[in-house]
Amino acid sequence: MAKAPFTPEQQSVRVLKVGERVRHILSELLARGEVHDDVVRAAHISVTEVRMTPDLRHATAYVKPLMGAGEDEVVVALRQNTAFLQREVAQRLGLKFAPKLKFRKDESFAEADRIEALLRDPKVARDLAEDEDDEDGA
Repeated sequence: MAKAPFTPEQQSVRVLKVGERVRHILSELLARGEVHDDVVRAAHISVTEVRMTPDLRHATAYVKPLMGAGEDEVVVALRQNTAFLQREVAQRLGLKFAPKLKFRKDESFAEADRIEALLRDPKVARDLAEDEDDEDGA
């Protein structure tokens, strides 16, 4: 009897779970220094997120070296070691197809800093203070 296909909700949960498993595997490989590359071994790299495509064939890993030092060099080094990392992820993941890995630097911290700077702007603070006054007077 054929297996029932996944519902959209189950599919999206599965994609998230597999992405999180890939993130854990990559983090473990990097923390243990299993990548034979001097740049990767010297940097303490965090895998902040892994986004999977719905078919689970492609994974984009967002990485951030400790203190953000040498981001570009770390991403280049990880891209040079993609074959090794894909092989290790495939063995540990146990899926029918191994996801193709792409590495990108994580820009979310810079974006959060930018938003925080905007919120600290005197004009925005003035507008927020006016909104609070309106709520108190209502």
